[in-house]
Amino acid sequence: MSGVLLVTGGASGIGAAVVKAAAQNYAIAINYRSRQGQAQELADKINSKGGKAIIVAGDVGDEAAVINMFNTVYAELGAVTALVNSAGISLKRRPFIELDAQDLTNLLSTNITGTILCTREAVKQMSTKSGGAGGAIVNISSMATTMGGRLGAVAYAASKGAVDIFTKGLAKEVAGQGIRINAVRPGQTHSDMTDRLKNPEIAKAMAETIPMGRIARVEEIAEPVMWLLSENASFVTGAIVDAGGGGVTIGPENPLLVGQSY
Repeated sequence: MSGVLLVTGGASGIGAAVVKAAAQNYAIAINYRSRQGQAQELADKINSKGGKAIIVAGDVGDEAAVINMFNTVYAELGAVTALVNSAGISLKRRPFIELDAQDLTNLLSTNITGTILCTREAVKQMSTKSGGAGGAIVNISSMATTMGGRLGAVAYAASKGAVDIFTKGLAKEVAGQGIRINAVRPGQTHSDMTDRLKNPEIAKAMAETIPMGRIARVEEIAEPVMWLLSENASFVTGAIVDAGGGGVTIGPENPLLVGQSY
């Protein structure tokens, strides 16, 4: 085993794809907020094949829950040596002027506060200055930060923009502590978070805005995440890797796509 990996939001989507990709190399803690059944099923599959996986409940935006989560992982698996901050939410698609404070609080609590709190606890366990063995952290951002988001999704884009800046800034602060911090910016990806892509008209319209002409599979996002966690990226920190199929082809916004997070 390469160490202990905690994946937030690991029960579904990109997080689950990372868990599956890492199953043979890490002891894995799968964090979930509401998808206990999916998390347990994933852990059971890993354990049945000779791997090591546990599930840990917790809302990443809740400080007490985050601290308890890291304490649980430490007690059951040992110190965290790898963290993937995959937990994230988007808002119900709507014009910006209809955004309310509670929506914004929920969005920022998960996408920004959650990422920062989990990283803080991971750094405590990883830092060589406090006796840790070092480690690697990958934050899941979004290609939305490169364009400000699609129409109706500017708040989501702003939340992920904060993740980018946090990644770059903290990477410098902890580089001398044996910790590398990087981010992956997925483009439009088939996952539970992009449920509307099950509509073939919307999926086709979205694919037409991507230079590669298609939407990503979650496994295609997990691969750069795994590389950044590995020793193959031992001199890479503060980097943001775009996994967006070439970005976005700028053009008139298709009415079908208004408010679609990217």
